[in-house]
Amino acid sequence: MRILFLGLLFLATLIANETSTDSENIPEISLDFDRTIENNSTDEIQVDENSTDVEVIEKVLYLNFKEIPQRVVKGEIFSITIKTLSTIQGFTDVEYDLLNSKGLKILNSSFPYREEDSKYYYDTFYFLAENSQVKLPDFEARLVDNYGTKYKNTTLIGPELNVITLNPKKNFSNIVASSFELQEYKTSSYDYNHNIVVFAATAKNCDISTFKLKGVFKQGVESKTESIFDSKITYYAVIDKEIENFSFSYFDLSKNKFSLITIPIIVIDDSVTTQTDLKPKDQSRERLKMSIAGGVALLGFIFILWRKKYIYLFLTLIPLAYIVYLAIPSNEVCIKQGSNIYLLPVHNSTIFETTSSRYYLLQEGSVKKFVKVKLENQKIGWVKNEDLCTR
Repeated sequence: MRILFLGLLFLATLIANETSTDSENIPEISLDFDRTIENNSTDEIQVDENSTDVEVIEKVLYLNFKEIPQRVVKGEIFSITIKTLSTIQGFTDVEYDLLNSKGLKILNSSFPYREEDSKYYYDTFYFLAENSQVKLPDFEARLVDNYGTKYKNTTLIGPELNVITLNPKKNFSNIVASSFELQEYKTSSYDYNHNIVVFAATAKNCDISTFKLKGVFKQGVESKTESIFDSKITYYAVIDKEIENFSFSYFDLSKNKFSLITIPIIVIDDSVTTQTDLKPKDQSRERLKMSIAGGVALLGFIFILWRKKYIYLFLTLIPLAYIVYLAIPSNEVCIKQGSNIYLLPVHNSTIFETTSSRYYLLQEGSVKKFVKVKLENQKIGWVKNEDLCTR
């Protein structure tokens, strides 16, 4: 009996030990799982519903600003360079999304200008400060490889910038640039009260599309080439005839001050001396005809002196009238219906009038493929040679 009791007691002890061991193992498993989640709390986790595996996407990109400008001028084009480091190799590209910007126009969001130095990427973005309050965008970068691996995106938060708003004079042209230089200019008569100034200029780090003058009768763009680095513009301005020197200013970023551009007004007569006779004639034949007519007139004058009869006066008057007719150039041109009247004799110039019917206008001169005409309102315009008609 005592032996049976001892056997039951030993069996109960064994069962109690197994239960205690299982209870001690449960917290240990739970602690290991929590530690795993804690260690990967900064990583994104993707779970496949059809699988029990957990895929952790590691952070592999690190971003930093190479330099942030201390201040920018409203209207200025400036750059921001991002220094990027990848912890892995063999990737294809680093792509960016620029988010949450304020007061900026992003000029090259899709294709930054990139330089590689050792293991770093230096990606440069250009911006135009359009408002007095500016915040750089948040730069969200992602790594791209040939296998479609989805790495964790890295975001660099953009700070606010100190923006200076200019207080210019009335002659300010709205241009903020590192440089603005005249290439050529020309002034000619526009009407009785105005001259027209045409000039070509180049600029660096400039939003050339904002160019505008104040205090002019009329103005406009003939052509322009917009670029982050080098821009070009051909511009015209119709100004009062009393102006002897035409000036405007721009803000020079390299000198940190307003600079003045001055164009001396020297009116050029566009009439070409070879266009005195505007008829398509053979000049040598015309001179021959005038010589013959002059000889006939001289002969008639001699007959009048010799015969003392004024009946021979017609021998003098008719040749003289013919000489005068040949000497006077034709100053009218025929213009086809639907022809464009251009402000300047250049390609893609501004069209300020279109003829509704056939017109006969006074011709003032010609340049290359254009004829200069005076309209009924006394304004000067240009017509392409191909728009002229025969009488």
